Amino acid sequence: MQFTEAQIAQWLADILWPLLRIGAMMMVAPIFSVRQIPVRFRALLAVLITLIVQPVLAPAPLVPVFSIDALLIAFQQMAIGVALGFLLQMAFNALIFGGQVMAYSMGLGFANMVDPTNGVQVPVVAQFWLILAMLAFLLVNGHLLLIAAVVETFNVLPIASDGLTRAGIWELLSWASRMFAAGLLMAMPVITALLLVNIGMGVVSRAAPQLNIFAIGFPITLMMGLILIWTTLPQVMGSFGGLVNETFEHSLRVLSTR
Repeated sequence: MQFTEAQIAQWLADILWPLLRIGAMMMVAPIFSVRQIPVRFRALLAVLITLIVQPVLAPAPLVPVFSIDALLIAFQQMAIGVALGFLLQMAFNALIFGGQVMAYSMGLGFANMVDPTNGVQVPVVAQFWLILAMLAFLLVNGHLLLIAAVVETFNVLPIASDGLTRAGIWELLSWASRMFAAGLLMAMPVITALLLVNIGMGVVSRAAPQLNIFAIGFPITLMMGLILIWTTLPQVMGSFGGLVNETFEHSLRVLSTR
C-alpha cells in the first residue's frame, strides 16, 4: 500500500487544525484548565476528542504546512478555541465577582484563600460559590456540553484562514459587561439586606450612644450574611445555570458574527 504526499498532507490537516481549536479551548475553559489537571492529560484528551470527531467534520483546506496561509489558519483555530473557553470562564468569574462584593458587605473582605483553579486569592464566599458551581456544572454534564459546543463551531466556522472577525472580537469583549452585571445581580439580595442591617445599627448607635456598636455590629452582620447566603443559594445557582446557557448561545452568535 502506497500513500501519496497529497494524501498524507490531507490527513495531517484534517487532524492538526481541529486539534488546535479543541486544545486551545481546553487550555482556557473552566474545569479543563484547572491547575491540578496535568498538561499532558489535557493534551491527550484533546487528541482523543479530535480523533473521535474528525470523521464527521468537513475536509480541511489543503495548504502547505510552512506557509502564511497555514499560519493564519492555525492562529484562527486557536483564537476560536480561546474565545469559546474565555466566554465560559467569564460566567464562572461572575460568581467570583459577586462573592467578592458580598464578602466586603459582610466584613469578610480580609478572609481570603487561594483558588486552586486559578492560583489567585479570592474571598471565602466567592470560593464557596465557585466550588458549588463547578460541582453543579459537572452534575449537569456541562463539560460534555462544552465539548459539543466546540464541535458545533466547526459547522458555524469551518476551518479556513478567515474565522473570527473584528466584529466577533468586539462582541466577545462586550460580553465582559454581562459578567459584572450577572455577578452583581447574584449578590444584590444579600447586599441590600446587609445595607438595611447596617442602617438599623446606625440608628441604634444614634439612639443609644453608650452601646459599643463596633463590638456587636460585626457579629450581627456576619451572622446575617451567612443566613442570607444559605437562603439565596438556590437562586444563585439557578441564575448561574441560566448564565451558562446564555453563554453557550452567545458563543455561537459571537463566532458567526460577520
